[in-house]
Amino acid sequence: MSLVEKSQRQHLKTLTPYASARRSMSGGNVWLNANESPFDNGYRFDDGALNRYPQFQSEALNTTYADYAGVQPNQVLSTRGSDEGIELLIRAFCEPGQDNILICPPTYGMYAISAKTYAVNTTEVPLIDSGQRKGQLNVEQVISQARNCKVAFLCSPSNPLGNTLNAADIKQVLDACPNTVIAVDEAYIEFCYDNSKASWLKTYPNLVVLRTLSKAFALAGIRCGFLLANDDIIELMKKILAPYPLPEPTINIATQALSPDNIERMQQQVDTLIGERERLVELLSDLPLTLEFDSVTNFLLYRCDTTRANAADIVSALQQQGVLIRDQSKQLGLDGCIRITVGSREENDELAQQLKGYFS
Repeated sequence: MSLVEKSQRQHLKTLTPYASARRSMSGGNVWLNANESPFDNGYRFDDGALNRYPQFQSEALNTTYADYAGVQPNQVLSTRGSDEGIELLIRAFCEPGQDNILICPPTYGMYAISAKTYAVNTTEVPLIDSGQRKGQLNVEQVISQARNCKVAFLCSPSNPLGNTLNAADIKQVLDACPNTVIAVDEAYIEFCYDNSKASWLKTYPNLVVLRTLSKAFALAGIRCGFLLANDDIIELMKKILAPYPLPEPTINIATQALSPDNIERMQQQVDTLIGERERLVELLSDLPLTLEFDSVTNFLLYRCDTTRANAADIVSALQQQGVLIRDQSKQLGLDGCIRITVGSREENDELAQQLKGYFS
């Protein structure tokens, strides 16, 4: 028996790591599987201080983001992507082997994987799967279960569905569960900014909002996210945050991205992607694919006609043609579903051509 087999933490023996887009697929020249932006925006970087450690928290970056998000600087923690924010919440509030988090599948996979990494249990309350409230919270069950959990993760806008959770439902959960941290993941909020819950921090001490620059800001490569919360939660997060969480290049580029001119550029690019999203829906309208939700994000979730093909076959066939999309069929309630990132006009045209060729 090897050292690892003998000495690793027992709960890690059955842990399956998150299958990120880069980890699970390679190759191709049209990448529509990770919900990245197709825009490659240029930034200048002063490399004269790389011999020094970066700041623990950059006052300039956090203040600039606070201005953008409409919160106070002491309500902002900058992190290595929003994934680090997820881990910090679990580490700070949950006792291993004792406490639970709550998730509402189908949802972002890192909530459950981060919990399992730290030997924290996961309670699942699935989203409603049919009827007029399809894709929404089962509010009564969420409240009942969340009261026995330390942290509840609500993904809105939803990955992988592409819709938003009803604001009234989230408020009901916040009101009914004052002793549970309610973390609203807003990774895609720039595509529907009026749905943000950041302004609710004034009212709800148990609210946390997770943000990222990876999507609309087109900065997935610098790994910069933000945890927004009231200052007591922020101070708790600082106790367990790594001493130098963001590299100096990340701090520098992120601060530039939040300038008024670059925010305007981001908003223009969002408008372009929303237009491409609607055009892509039209391009695919004659195919045996059913759009599951009217997306408010930069991706579309389709269910395949299983009499014609299954999701894995479509993903594999397109990969062979250099087009990468995401198979979501292993998610709860998403049998036969594929998720397609909205790319550039050229990328969307290539995707449509390959899908039409597949079904012809």
